[in-house]
Amino acid sequence: MKKVVSVVFLLLFLASCGGKKADTVIPEAVVSHGTFLVDIYEEGEVEALRSIHITAPEIPWRFGGLKILQLVPDGSDVHAGDTVVIFDPSEVQKGIRDHEDRLVVSLAELEKLKAQQTQEMEGLKADYEIAQISQEISRIELEGAAYESEIRRKEIELNLEKADISLKQAKEQIENRKKVHAEDLKQKNLSIEQDRDRLREAYETLDRLHVVSPQPGLAIINRNRSTDTKFQVGDQCWGGTQLIDLPDLSKMKVKININEVDISKVRKDMDAEIRPDAYSDSVFTGHVLTMANLAVNKDRQSSIKVFPVEVLVDRADANLLPGLTVSCRIIVDRIEDVDYIPIEAVHTEGDKSYVFRSTITGYERTEVETGATNTDYIVITSGLHKGDRVALADPTVKPEKSKKKQGGTEQAD
Repeated sequence: MKKVVSVVFLLLFLASCGGKKADTVIPEAVVSHGTFLVDIYEEGEVEALRSIHITAPEIPWRFGGLKILQLVPDGSDVHAGDTVVIFDPSEVQKGIRDHEDRLVVSLAELEKLKAQQTQEMEGLKADYEIAQISQEISRIELEGAAYESEIRRKEIELNLEKADISLKQAKEQIENRKKVHAEDLKQKNLSIEQDRDRLREAYETLDRLHVVSPQPGLAIINRNRSTDTKFQVGDQCWGGTQLIDLPDLSKMKVKININEVDISKVRKDMDAEIRPDAYSDSVFTGHVLTMANLAVNKDRQSSIKVFPVEVLVDRADANLLPGLTVSCRIIVDRIEDVDYIPIEAVHTEGDKSYVFRSTITGYERTEVETGATNTDYIVITSGLHKGDRVALADPTVKPEKSKKKQGGTEQAD
């Protein structure tokens, strides 16, 4: 009888243990054995290794900034000679009208100046001729003054000297005015030439406001640093700003930012895996191409420092286009012939680590020693063996229904 009771008790105990395990479904994982990859995961963006950059034109400061009036759609195919950007021409057109009006006024002023100079020279020449006549009259009077009194003769001589001086002054005045007139004409013509140059410059600027593609390709709109979004109609920029890239799709790279803690682990030529967010089933391989020597701010609003890193994709693919967001996994190290489990299976208490190993009767708390970790897994150096099953959550903790107060009432999640 005692034996039957013992067997029944054992069966009830086993049933109660099994029921407990079945009532609370705990996710489990199997201890894996093999090569463990130490990695760094970062999100990045695909770019072409080489691109033709289409930039905003350099225009004179007097026309102000550049405002985008029309812009080719992002990702569209363009041909050589296609217009990809048109900037607002209103300021340049206003400048053209102003320069044309100024040129008309300047030309009219030139004609007026020439007429005034001609009139002035005619007056000076008339004065010179009068001075010549006065001199000649004084000379004749002197020649016929042989029988005049000494005083009268002296007066005639003085009149002749006076006439000589007046003639000389009239001649010098003509020569001086000629020089002044020549300089005035030179300055006015120079001003007119400047007006013509500015008018020509304005027309050339107007032509530059229509930006065309130098070659066929896929037009990728660049990001506006002022707005942190891609350039669009209505945005303003300055000359030399890179607006559009025409990428060479035969070689692609991924740009990622590595934090200060992890950058020391990264080396050139380390292997990498690239997984596009839009094509999660596709995985591309690559290797680290370049690493920045200086840290930069993660973004404009953040003081966190990161190091830009470029990963070269090993092969091009039609689905791997510039602008795609990807998850990039850099393989920092490979550890051969080790056991490893998911990180969430390991718990800590002080300086001890433990797991809940699955057994026939339930879960057994088992101390383990751990090694390297990566994004998802951790190496187990002792305490478990290949094929063991471990709980991914603490089975001793009963899940509780959390409650949230909404509108003054409590609702269970």
